[in-house]
Amino acid sequence: MSTRTENTARVVVIGAGMAGARLAARVPDVTVIGEESHAPYNRVLLAEVLAGRYPADVIALPPAEVRRGVRVVRIDRDDRLVHCDDGSVVRYGRLVLATGSNPVLPPLRGLGNTMPDGVHAFRTLDDCLALRASVRPGVNAVVIGGGLLGVSAARALAECGAQVVLAQQGEHLMERQLDAESAGLLRSHLESLGVEVHTECRVRGLRCADGAVRAVEMADGYELAAEITVLACGVRPRTGLAQAAGLEVRKGVVVDDELRTSDPYIHAVGDCAEHRSTVYGLAGPALEQADVLAEVLAGRAARYDGTRALTRLTLNGPDEPGTGSLDLAAFGDSRPLPGDDVIRLADATRGAYRTVVVRGDRLAGGVLLGDLAAVGTLARTWQDDAQLPAETSLLHLLTNDGGF
Repeated sequence: MSTRTENTARVVVIGAGMAGARLAARVPDVTVIGEESHAPYNRVLLAEVLAGRYPADVIALPPAEVRRGVRVVRIDRDDRLVHCDDGSVVRYGRLVLATGSNPVLPPLRGLGNTMPDGVHAFRTLDDCLALRASVRPGVNAVVIGGGLLGVSAARALAECGAQVVLAQQGEHLMERQLDAESAGLLRSHLESLGVEVHTECRVRGLRCADGAVRAVEMADGYELAAEITVLACGVRPRTGLAQAAGLEVRKGVVVDDELRTSDPYIHAVGDCAEHRSTVYGLAGPALEQADVLAEVLAGRAARYDGTRALTRLTLNGPDEPGTGSLDLAAFGDSRPLPGDDVIRLADATRGAYRTVVVRGDRLAGGVLLGDLAAVGTLARTWQDDAQLPAETSLLHLLTNDGGF
């Protein structure tokens, strides 16, 4: 195949996900190269597409010029060239890695290099559409992983009429965000939607026949019937291009406060970037990083100091009595350390639960379920790392105005 070298672009972005699309909307003279055939979309809403609440085109992001369906295979740092799988070569002045992350595929027996029929990751729009096409009322579906993604997938599958089992290795659901009590309430809500939840259980493998999954095998020998299996076991930064190019990579591509890698002409943002030893893997930090980098590339003073990310989730239920929506918000560290003050307020009548952890004169974290009226003030106080007024009663922190 012949190669062709295109004219110099001031900025070339590898990756057309949320971070890459955000940057493209804020930076002139930019070339965006994306592997997916779809226009950039909001991956936060994939579960809504899976549930059938939104068609795929509704989650598209504002239009951006993207070279779709093109994969970058090599970065030539000496000549500042990007080599693509279609034979094209793109010259850059500044290069931005927005390569995102890959789903973690657990080491399960029966899961080889090629996934059996019925086994799905849940990371991209193609994953979502393939899963949506395979779901029908009454189908047996097993979701492996009880984090944010697994919970969202389980709810969406149940809404499609599937018989859903969620298997979580940890002690409770969404261990990174929730305390045990709030996770218990979340579990109860999922069960009210028809999801069967198993925690503290380890999946050993998949039993397949004729190239298709038939059951999920647990470590204790128990089998869960499965015509569909969703792997929601976390994500891993995509760092292969960066590593091959000789950039500094630890968990992710290491960047400084200007989102600059170890090469001064290359930046990284989003799920692939590691800033101050942190890889966020969330949409909010990715968008914030893209905004900061847009300022840096424009020659304006800007620094990224990290993101205090708020996790929000709405689990919609069917329109039946007793199975309404559950709103959830979590921020910071909801697991108290010795000496912390913990304030909890549970209102069974309103189906509300609130807890905050106070460390010294600062909010360390909190969880709210059901009634989120106080979340705005609490989250802003935490995000700003603001000192709590001395006269604030701790219980008042859980009122609708956050006690301020």
